Parts: sequence; structure tokens; C-alpha cells
Amino acid sequence: MPNPHLSILVVDDAKFSSAMIGRALNQAGYQDVRFASSAIEALAVLEQRPASVLLADWLMPQIDGLELTGRVRQLDEMADHYTYVILLTGREGENVLAEAFDRGVDDFISKAAMSEQLLPRVYAADRLCNTLQRLLQENRLLTENIASLEQRNLVDPLTGLGNSRYLRQKLLDSLRQVESRGGALCYLLIGLQEAGELHRQHGNGFYNELLHGVARRLQQLVRPLDVLVRLDDSHFALITLLEDLHECSPSSFKRLHEGLNLKAFKTSEGFIGLRAGICLVGLDAKALPVDPQSLIEQAAKLLPESYASGRVAALRLPLS
Repeated sequence: MPNPHLSILVVDDAKFSSAMIGRALNQAGYQDVRFASSAIEALAVLEQRPASVLLADWLMPQIDGLELTGRVRQLDEMADHYTYVILLTGREGENVLAEAFDRGVDDFISKAAMSEQLLPRVYAADRLCNTLQRLLQENRLLTENIASLEQRNLVDPLTGLGNSRYLRQKLLDSLRQVESRGGALCYLLIGLQEAGELHRQHGNGFYNELLHGVARRLQQLVRPLDVLVRLDDSHFALITLLEDLHECSPSSFKRLHEGLNLKAFKTSEGFIGLRAGICLVGLDAKALPVDPQSLIEQAAKLLPESYASGRVAALRLPLS
């Protein structure tokens, strides 16, 4: 049975289309349906109260459906919420749809088959939204539980990530795994270039909010088994184990670099853009033995190169 209280926002600059969609949703039993005639109006509506499902036209003036999706994802980051985004489109082709999925769109409805596809797609979103919101709640509880482990001095209380001590333990474990099982280790240092200036300009409350946002963004971009930590007020670090050392290359982490540098963070001070540098140090069993501290120091020396070039800087051990 549909959840009559599922929050749905319909965004379409064509009044006839909005009316048709609204009528179909109401007849299906959905009671919490809101409307916006533009992406800008939709963002204002979502600022007041999030929606579980967003139905938006892909082609709209000023801000199209893809850009709207990106803005919605920023709002979601701020609110620890997930909005299920369905775009209404007449566009076809795998490349077009692949780009949209990569930009955060969840599903599509073909305008040519609107009457057949609308309700089944919304029903599917309805079922998924219940699961997504439950998982978000469980994740919040998990973060709180992890923060309670601060007394063991392994967890950063602000972000719920590991801290520098946790990083050293995991680096040692990962090096032992490479030695015994093969494969490769890739250690990434992530620096926020203008962190100090932003901190001084906006204060502690804002900066803690920004760091929390960066941590959430990174968690969305890395693999589930990767080890992500916050080192200090301007640095994060990542440990990832790979099958082959050739995978530890700048191109493998381009999406991570772009995710921090090209997408602004929604904060109480507005949208804030960051300049982040990423450097990586990779090794396999041929480079062992290696001390965790030497990995950390090599990466720290490499970070200025990433800041200067605007690209991911890389180094493989052993040095020739």
C-alpha cells in the first residue's frame, strides 16, 4: 500500500503537466504533494521542508533538472536526508542517462509514456524511501555510538571518522596484509588549502559545520571498505587496498578530487567552495618493509605539489 504521507515535490514549468501529475498522485492516495514552477522555487520549498521524492522536468529554464539534482544533494548533506530524484525526460541514449545517474539522479520517467510509468516509478520510490530513511537513522545512531568510543582515543568526535592514532594502526595492519597476501596499498593525504582563512573569517561553529560536510562528502565518494580518517582541522587521509599497484594512480581518484573542488558545500554562511589538494603514495610487497610514519611523511611532502598543480599528485615506492 502507498504511504499517504510520503512527501512529494513536483517541479515543472508547464502548469498542465503539473496538474496532470498532481491529479494522478492524489488519486493514488498521496496526500502530501507540493508544486513548484521552477528549480529556484523548488529549492526555496525544500529549504523550508525536505521532500522524500522529487519529480522534476529535465529541461527547465535557468536551472535544469541535472543542476537542480546537484543542489538538492547539497541540501541533503546539510540535513542528513536523502531525496529520491526522478526526472521527467524525452531524452534518450545510454550516454545521456549515464551522465545523469553520475550526477545523482535516481530514476527517469519518459514523457512519451507518462501515464504508464508515473505511478509504478513513484511506488518504487515510496518503497525505497522507507528503507533509505531507516538506514539514515541507523547511520546517525551508529555515528553517535562511534563517537562514544572517543575515550579510546581512536575516533574523531566531530565527524565520527577515525583519528590519527587510528590511521597509524590501520596503516600497520594494511602493510602486514600486503606483505602476507599481496596486492597494493594506496595512502592518500587530502588537504584543505584555504582552511585556516575560512576558519578565521567565519569562526568555529561554521568551520566545524564545514568539516562535517567534507567528511560526509568523502564518505559518499570512497569505497565502503576504505579507511577514512580526519587528521586535523585541514587534513583528511584515506587508506585503500588494491589488487594491483597500477590502480594507485591519479586517474583512479579523479572523481574524489573533483567531488571536493567542483561541488560547493551548503553551509549556514551559504555555498562555500573549497580548494582541496590530494596526493597519494602507493606501494606493493616489493617496497616492503616500510614504516607507516615514512608513508605519512612522504605524502606530506607531496601535498604542496597538488596545491600548485590543481591535480592529484602521486608517488610510488620504492623511490629509484
